[in-house]
Amino acid sequence: MDILKSLGHPEEILNLFKFKMGGCSTVMPKLDYESMSESLRTCYLYLNQTSRSFAAVIQALDGELRHAVCIFYLVLRALDTVEDDMSIPLDKKVPMLNDFHTYLYRDEWCFTESQEKDRQVLEDFPTISLEFRNLAQEYRDVISDICHRMGVGMAEFLEKKVGSMKEWDLYCHYVAGLVGIGLSKLFSASQLEDPEVGRDTELANSMGLFLQKTNIIRDYLEDTQEGRAFWPEEAWSQFAGHLEDLARPEKLDSALSCLNLLVTDALRHVPDVIAYLSRLRNQSVFNFCAIPQVMAIATLSTCYNNPMVFQGVVKIRKGQAVTLMMEATNMRAVQTIIAQYSQEILQKVSLTDPSRDKTLHIISLIQEKSALSQSTLPSRTPHLSPMYLSAAMLLAALSWQYLSTTAAQAQGTGDMQGQ
Repeated sequence: MDILKSLGHPEEILNLFKFKMGGCSTVMPKLDYESMSESLRTCYLYLNQTSRSFAAVIQALDGELRHAVCIFYLVLRALDTVEDDMSIPLDKKVPMLNDFHTYLYRDEWCFTESQEKDRQVLEDFPTISLEFRNLAQEYRDVISDICHRMGVGMAEFLEKKVGSMKEWDLYCHYVAGLVGIGLSKLFSASQLEDPEVGRDTELANSMGLFLQKTNIIRDYLEDTQEGRAFWPEEAWSQFAGHLEDLARPEKLDSALSCLNLLVTDALRHVPDVIAYLSRLRNQSVFNFCAIPQVMAIATLSTCYNNPMVFQGVVKIRKGQAVTLMMEATNMRAVQTIIAQYSQEILQKVSLTDPSRDKTLHIISLIQEKSALSQSTLPSRTPHLSPMYLSAAMLLAALSWQYLSTTAAQAQGTGDMQGQ
């Protein structure tokens, strides 16, 4: 049960209750689907089916930007599905990736041979491309350009491994940095943000690299088990003969050293993240950008020096995620969150870790950029008595069961009324 995982964090329990009882609507209001065309409603259906983390924040964006970002996401999800599908032979996949941007202007183009779980975005690509063509020209130009550049980059890395740390940056640029650049240009095109947000591609690129590197670090075990290798060889070859060897119990010390090296490399993007977020003026754009970034630094804090990265699935608690979602709505709060999680990482740095000096340096820089001294940071792990824990477990279990039941009934009633 999600709430039991947050027993040591009372603020998370409170926020879970708030979220369950409708608190999410303050950050992520519901859309008016009835006013949409059938094809646009279908696009939002695909968005919710294919996105684990971005669907809610996309749907909370203001005005026409919401539709542009929804279509941008689905176009890139379709492109990514082609890249991920190991059943498509390379002689067919490479031209598809290189030419994918041209399919946006071909009314009937679709691909029905994919075996991937998100294949519906390829099978019904005509619906997505129709809504793409309904967007304003300034949005279409950005989406088509980013799709082209990303497809070329993906094709480049199909037949080569991520070797050096520079190649890691380049790969992450192609698959995520370009997303950050494209989104920033969409923000400016909508006039919800200043033109400078779209022009500064270096900061926008860092936004994407920070998220992508976090995902790659966290997903080590899943990726290696499925034959994918995204950890750069320059890093892991210092500690093992093969990337898969890091999961062997006898290699744990070496594995943790490699993990901490990569977390430290990802953290170097955080000062750019802070600089980027500080420029944003529109509340919905700020929430959209800030929430994934604070989730990422919370994930990195959980991953740092954590053997579970090599043994199973590492996730932040649902209560933790909900709390971050509800708190990360202004720059001061985001700075506080970033400083707190960087402090958590700092407390885990071993005296013998090979990356210790680099880790300490980047954390010092992050805390300086966050404009918060360590002495002012509240603890995220308060001491709780056994009596509190026992009472809280009973109350939480009973309350959560009740709220889950009533919320489900309310949702069912709402669904029936909407049909």
